[in-house]
Amino acid sequence: MEEDAIISVRGLMATYGEDVILKDVSFDVKRGEIFVVLGGSGCGKSTLLKHLIGLYPLASGEVLIEGGNLATAAGVERQRILRRFGVAYQSGALFGSMTLSENVTLPIEEFTRLPVEARDVVSWMKLKLVGLDGFGSHLPAEISGGMQKRAAIARAMALDPALLFLDEPSAGLDPVTSAEIDALILRLREGLGMTFVIVTHELPSIYAVADRVIMLDKRKKGIIAEGRPQDLRDHSDDPYVRHFFRREAE
Repeated sequence: MEEDAIISVRGLMATYGEDVILKDVSFDVKRGEIFVVLGGSGCGKSTLLKHLIGLYPLASGEVLIEGGNLATAAGVERQRILRRFGVAYQSGALFGSMTLSENVTLPIEEFTRLPVEARDVVSWMKLKLVGLDGFGSHLPAEISGGMQKRAAIARAMALDPALLFLDEPSAGLDPVTSAEIDALILRLREGLGMTFVIVTHELPSIYAVADRVIMLDKRKKGIIAEGRPQDLRDHSDDPYVRHFFRREAE
């Protein structure tokens, strides 16, 4: 594991039944980096994310998060590793019967012993960080899709993780709202020093926020490119990679 890496993945293999989806995937994510996982439909982006956050067991390999091996950890050690990151899912996954404040407070209630007053203060602070401090009493159905995405990010930050995983944060949003999410990600990194791992195929967002990307390919079942998106667009030796970043047909 590199000295400045917050995540180190080595030899990851992911399978569904007898089918191999990803094989021999290895990469590091540096602390404070905005790292993007991208690729065409069916390339394994979401599968990789689910293995990185421990939803699915690895067929082989290891995922180290701040030195803790999520692939082998169990019990208290596994919970300790899981507490080190937050996740915002593509749909937001907010509880529709709970207000935004209650949604953000939920993990605080579950994993801390803070009194009610302190939990409410933390919830307000997290919503303020994403520009929703005046909407804590609203239900998810009462706010826009972009606001739901921001509320999901606030909940993912509830326990003060240094690392956030975002699944398609711009999916389904208009260009202006998508740009607002990009700006929020950059502000959080700048203000809090957070590390982001983002799964997306939205090229404007990738160019706006990504320090580095890995590109997955369905045919190769793994990584076919790694680097700055602008460099891959302009200088990749692989025509498919260049076409992808330029939105050109092969």
